Amino acid sequence: MSRCRSIAVAAFVFVVCAAGRAASLQYHVDVPLWVDAAGRPTPDAREALALLRNAADEGLDPADYDLTTLESLAGTLEPPLRASRHDAARFGAALSDAMVRYLRHLHGGRVDPRAAGFRMTVPADDHDFAAILRAAIAGDRFIETVAEFTPPLALYRGLRGMLARYRRLAADPSLESFPTFVASVRPGELHAGLPVLHQRLLALGDLPPDVPAPAEPFVYDGALVDGVKRFQARHGLEPDGVLGKSTQAALRVPLTMRVRQIELALERLRWVPHLGDKRFVAVNIPMFRLWAWDGISQDGAPSFDMGVIVGRALNTQTPVFVEEMRSVVFRPYWNIPSSIARGETLPAAERDPDYLRRQDMEIVSGMGDDARPVPATAENFARVRQGQLRVRQRPGPNNALGLVKFVFPNDENVYMHGTPAVQLFSRFRRDFSHGCVRLEDPVALAAWALEDQPEWPRERILAAMKGQATVTVNLRRPIQVILFYITAVVMPDDGTVRFAEDIYAHDARLEKALAVSLSAAR
Repeated sequence: MSRCRSIAVAAFVFVVCAAGRAASLQYHVDVPLWVDAAGRPTPDAREALALLRNAADEGLDPADYDLTTLESLAGTLEPPLRASRHDAARFGAALSDAMVRYLRHLHGGRVDPRAAGFRMTVPADDHDFAAILRAAIAGDRFIETVAEFTPPLALYRGLRGMLARYRRLAADPSLESFPTFVASVRPGELHAGLPVLHQRLLALGDLPPDVPAPAEPFVYDGALVDGVKRFQARHGLEPDGVLGKSTQAALRVPLTMRVRQIELALERLRWVPHLGDKRFVAVNIPMFRLWAWDGISQDGAPSFDMGVIVGRALNTQTPVFVEEMRSVVFRPYWNIPSSIARGETLPAAERDPDYLRRQDMEIVSGMGDDARPVPATAENFARVRQGQLRVRQRPGPNNALGLVKFVFPNDENVYMHGTPAVQLFSRFRRDFSHGCVRLEDPVALAAWALEDQPEWPRERILAAMKGQATVTVNLRRPIQVILFYITAVVMPDDGTVRFAEDIYAHDARLEKALAVSLSAAR
């Protein structure tokens, strides 16, 4: 990232180059930007310095904004020192540069998502932050303007508040480490380490503050078991109350790492476009959760939420992107991707001549739903492998897509859909798909998506799913679909913070991208 500054002191012309884009801030001697007539920092300058000083509150790094240099320059303008025009000019240029950078980071993040391994394109940011700053100061709206560029999502606000709490916890020396227990401790068993467990759960909020520390003999039961279950649920673990290997590992994760998870989540949420009053669906991939909102709301409560199944971590990961849902398809065909047909379907059909029939699959010629079926012969299998024919699964209760799918065109050919394998939603880790998102309650999403199309009440939706024909319904009002990836979330329903395993190792990639970005900036 290149930055340049040119200062014409006599005319107080500040030219700020930030993030590879030049932005100019022009002020005559009688209208300085950050200093008053005596050359002292203005109240807005002091507010700006406070924002940069507290950039960590947003999960940003004050070092990105040359804060040490700014504080030193500001000190040269304070009484009893004599403020010179040269010092004022240097301070103004440095503060303008820092604030343009800060606004850009706050609004859209510090790194390009593609640099962190995401196949996600953030819309070009065409804001002229230099002009925005000038207008804000001229209109006495500096703090209000900065607030307008803070991500409005309730998920962001919740994590921002939780960040301060987890920083305090991470700074508590009594919580620095957690001992290794025996292989497992079950409810009703004795264990000498329970006082340490009680202290940790109390600090994390998984135990009510009035629960007393266990007394000898240290029996693992009652409120302590309930607290462990709450801890397990918040960390994506089976809430069985057993202090097994996975639960102990989660308890031993340093709280500094939980702080970093929150900071990385805030960075990713800054990538999400500001949606205004649009309806949107958000799927958090590592937490296997979908939320639907009618628009940005102050309390952050979603219209509804549900569990989802996402792509396998090893080889069929669900991508991250933002697209528009445009249609709902009832009783869809499953047009089997060529990679799956070649790698799974055809080998199974060659081993078992009755496989395609039992799976309601057929080989077809053509691309539409009215494509013509052809015989399942060795010659046609070869043509499938060559891409001349394709395999599809007919609509019905056994279809891999269930009885409804939701289409938001994208380069990855990913969509949301139902599934006949509803038993998988009882699992707490749910990365089982080939990349698409399987829905726990597709009827609820269909009813919500079509709620402003009164000709499609819930009864008609259910009838279409049970009917004989494939029916496509175009949405009159497209819905934003956000497939995103954060391993820390403050749940919008109950305000608890939850942490997820970094199943795709995206946190590690983002760490590297941020390190490269910071190195380039310096």
